[in-house]
Amino acid sequence: MIVGRLVDEAPRLETISIMAPDWRVTFDGSVMARVPRLDLADHGARFGYLGLVYGGREIQPYGDCQLEFRFQDGLSSSAVVTPRVVDDTELRDIFLSHLADAQQNGALIEAVASLQRGLGDHILRLSGDITNALAHSPYVERFGARQQKYRGSIIVCLYGHPEYHFIQNALFSGKPGIEEYEFIFVSNSPELADTLRGGAIEASRTYGLDQTLVLLPGNAGFAAANNVATKSAQSDRLVFLNPDVFPKDQKWALKHLDLIDTKPVAETTIFGVPLYYDDGSLMHGGMFFEIDRGASFNRSRTAHWQLLRVEHYGKGAPAGAQEFTRPRPVPAVTGAFVSIARDWFESLGGFSEDYIFGHYEDADLCLKSLEAGTPAWMQDLRLWHLEGKGSPHLPAHDGAALVNRWLFSSRWGALVSGQVLGQKPSHALLQARSWPAVSGLVEATLAAEAPGAATASDLPGPGRPTGSRQAPSARKRREGVVS
Repeated sequence: MIVGRLVDEAPRLETISIMAPDWRVTFDGSVMARVPRLDLADHGARFGYLGLVYGGREIQPYGDCQLEFRFQDGLSSSAVVTPRVVDDTELRDIFLSHLADAQQNGALIEAVASLQRGLGDHILRLSGDITNALAHSPYVERFGARQQKYRGSIIVCLYGHPEYHFIQNALFSGKPGIEEYEFIFVSNSPELADTLRGGAIEASRTYGLDQTLVLLPGNAGFAAANNVATKSAQSDRLVFLNPDVFPKDQKWALKHLDLIDTKPVAETTIFGVPLYYDDGSLMHGGMFFEIDRGASFNRSRTAHWQLLRVEHYGKGAPAGAQEFTRPRPVPAVTGAFVSIARDWFESLGGFSEDYIFGHYEDADLCLKSLEAGTPAWMQDLRLWHLEGKGSPHLPAHDGAALVNRWLFSSRWGALVSGQVLGQKPSHALLQARSWPAVSGLVEATLAAEAPGAATASDLPGPGRPTGSRQAPSARKRREGVVS
């Protein structure tokens, strides 16, 4: 990785080469991201460049290295630098923290364009190798009386906040039907291993919930952690739950099983439920997709851009807004609560592990299911969600969210823009007898951005997800992020 300052008045940077006695790495100037550098304003540089090349093998820096800069006017210059050597995980986090700055001061689209031109493939390959290594050999321990068969497996991914493990044991225990479920807590925080193990012993004895603890040696991300946890599940129904989600309906466990037993299979193969903020207002009534469009300006150039955006039906609506909580097919449901048949989850390849840390893998799973012929549904089974409280937030997470949004837009731009756009998508499997009421302002937006208004070439599209842990570097990419 390389990061430095950039003076806009200078000729455009073509390449930067780093040379050591037995290796050479060259960064393409058009692939490097342009990021704000407010710390350099006194030096005449408001922006910086950010590059990453991942070759999958370790190299030795040999102390000082020679830098060679080449510019588009044919001139060149050189410098000497001493590299800082870090492990792969720290390298990923440093890069993503710098990339997060691109979302400020109008540099977003240039960062997205650099991801599309190849920078995205490098960070996805790096992150993919980290994820593979971390998910390879989990530590698994079971607590409580083990049944031979459960009706449901509740899987919770923990990161940074161990207290939610014990709180969920307390608040989910004692509810009618909860004895039909096992809990699987999977941790992305190895430093919490002793705390979680002690908590599992105490909680199992105190509240009587059968549970399994799956410990990973690092942050493998939401998708990989949940995929690993499913291997320990002893039921045919998987319920993915955030650590900050708690029962609002005290009979939810029984009602959940009754839904599966009595509703048509097409309506329960994969579904979400209404989630509520602690003030009683609605947080989640299903998810839909919009397209953000805009422009950025660099010297004499204007770049047009658009990216997919995920929105929630009825977010902030009063608790009694039944139009958002009634059973119906929806484009997607949030990963804070997903109930899915295990065989269907496995047939889809599970959560895609290409996404870094967490963001968009829930929508990705739902679109994979829709494309395979089964849309996600909403079922009226109510829980609380203290959104954003279950894990810490770091600068690297913002950079990862940008990469994930680009990746999600690349994969699903054509399908969404054609058939799944807006609150009233045209896709045949998403048709319902009546849709939730929307405001006049949103109606006007829908009229202006009706399905079909955006073409497949308007959004990037490197191909369909495979459900594997391989980064999409070999997939075909469609140009069109910027024009």
